[in-house]
Amino acid sequence: MHRRKINIAVDGYSSCGKSTIAKGLAKALGYTYIDSGAMYRAVALFALRSGWITAGEINEEQLKKHISDIVITFKTNAQGEQETYLNGEKVEREIRSLETANGASRVSTLPFVRRELVRQQQLIGESKGVVMDGRDIGTVVFPDAELKLFLTASPEVRARRRFDEMKARGEHPLFAEVLANVKERDLRDTTRAESPLRKADDALELDNSEIGIDEQLQWAMEKYHTLTAQNEQH
Repeated sequence: MHRRKINIAVDGYSSCGKSTIAKGLAKALGYTYIDSGAMYRAVALFALRSGWITAGEINEEQLKKHISDIVITFKTNAQGEQETYLNGEKVEREIRSLETANGASRVSTLPFVRRELVRQQQLIGESKGVVMDGRDIGTVVFPDAELKLFLTASPEVRARRRFDEMKARGEHPLFAEVLANVKERDLRDTTRAESPLRKADDALELDNSEIGIDEQLQWAMEKYHTLTAQNEQH
């Protein structure tokens, strides 16, 4: 039976494995995956390369003037993995650095950046069959998403995950610094004025501190099947 396509929003704290679950769902369902975090990182990379982000401040005026010059697209590589392109240049590796992550957390607090990226994201979502993860997908980007998931885990667990990822990439992080960064981002994400991180009223929550990826994906797929089965009965 051909099921009607829906949009799926996956929200939660940083390093909760949102993108892993979202990618897994998209692959299993044959849906389009939108990595909203990668979009903010791409904006940060553009601003960093232009010299508009320094230790103390962001040149908001320049970034605002050039925000419409930033075109972010996603392409699937030969291995079936999605990669991020900034104005036609593949930047998947460049956007994963700690510097770009910090920049992304800062540019994401700027209302004009959020408005532009939300506009781009909503355009993609109009045709349905989209899985998207971020901080405000179920509350702001796709408030009408048929399925909303919210992931959480303790700061220590999330810092350990990021620490291990960075080491696997050949970096030499200090765990205390990674943990401090996680807590700092939590505070920034939940207290910013423009669409802060919060669980949508109709989102289904999962604390994955002690749960592996396979179990999380199974949980998410069960929620999808329950929802679509209910929809077909109505």
